[in-house]
Amino acid sequence: MSKRVLLIGENISSFILNAIQESLTAESYEVDVAPPKVNELGCLDKKPDVIVIYAGEYIDSCANAIVYLKDYCVEQEKKMCLIGYTDEIEALKKIIPGNIIWNAFERPLNVKELVGALNEKTRQDELINSKKHILVVDDSGTMLRTIKAWLSVKYKVSMASSAAMAISFLANNKPDLILLDYEMPVCSGPQFMEMIRAEVSTRDIPVIFLTAKGDKESVKSVLSLKPAGYLLKTMDSEQIVENIDQFFEKNKYTGH
Repeated sequence: MSKRVLLIGENISSFILNAIQESLTAESYEVDVAPPKVNELGCLDKKPDVIVIYAGEYIDSCANAIVYLKDYCVEQEKKMCLIGYTDEIEALKKIIPGNIIWNAFERPLNVKELVGALNEKTRQDELINSKKHILVVDDSGTMLRTIKAWLSVKYKVSMASSAAMAISFLANNKPDLILLDYEMPVCSGPQFMEMIRAEVSTRDIPVIFLTAKGDKESVKSVLSLKPAGYLLKTMDSEQIVENIDQFFEKNKYTGH
């Protein structure tokens, strides 16, 4: 698994940033260091796994860069680590949503503690990434959270609340399975499936409909798209999980 860290700090040649970089490099991390300036964040193209922000008085003047990094983490499903004094960390938390923040360390920093925590995170990420990856597409936030709760024990689960969000996600990720709602505003499940079947990079991703529409006409209307299954939301959670388990068991030798 890649172990790439982007270290953000105002003075990229400072003693503490050099110490962090050297300690992480010694643990086989690939470390890029950049100032909190949007036009100097080209290293995001290397797709860091974690962004470590070493805070300072620059926070207010560099809020645009912090937002830019936050948006990267949202889009790529990555995490941030914050380092700073209590007031600096609190200021960053006003810009960065809590679900993106992996950890926070108060200054003065114990570099060994940071490296140890990052090593543990890497081990946990390796366990998660060894699981099959499912993208759930549904316009109901409640349904998304419910399905994720059912599946997260066995699978890595990503969520998209619209077809547009799912298309954006698929531009940089290729899940092993898509669970797709049938009825969604703007772009329905069948329309979304037609779109991904038209693209070379996504046409082979298996899709299982998970929907409240159980009438024969709805089922028949998507048969030509060759979904891998058609499940009803009225089914027990155990039945839904069992069907997904059976799908992966059946296809474990086919590359899906």
